[in-house]
Amino acid sequence: MVMGFGGITELTNDQCWALLRSNDLGRIAVSAAGLVDIFPINYAVDEGARTVYFRTAPGTKLLELAINDRIALEIDGHDEHEAWSVVVKGSAERVERQSEMDAAERLGLEPWIPTLKYRWVRIRPLEIAGRRFALGPEPSRV
Repeated sequence: MVMGFGGITELTNDQCWALLRSNDLGRIAVSAAGLVDIFPINYAVDEGARTVYFRTAPGTKLLELAINDRIALEIDGHDEHEAWSVVVKGSAERVERQSEMDAAERLGLEPWIPTLKYRWVRIRPLEIAGRRFALGPEPSRV
């Protein structure tokens, strides 16, 4: 860990993965035709492969990922003493093989809202980074 300016600590890859595993809600950013869209998702982590999965229905996310497979996933959290953020950048691909869908199903990911989300998407990370922030009052300006 590297302590930075103002109580900012860079997280190791293992710390980032631990935070990803301990949570299940994040936001993905996808881009197509020069526009960026951000969507909330719930997700699951395949620890062995160090990949992230989410489920979705046909629509904007799948269309944009078909045009441009680059994706970013961001998760964050806080308590009364610190906050943290993890960003995963990588490529997204639809899971098409039945054996891979069956393996993804075993991760236990269920939609949070009562909709049919039977399309699986796998995020293959190319880069992962995280930071932890010590919370406190703003320093005096004088």
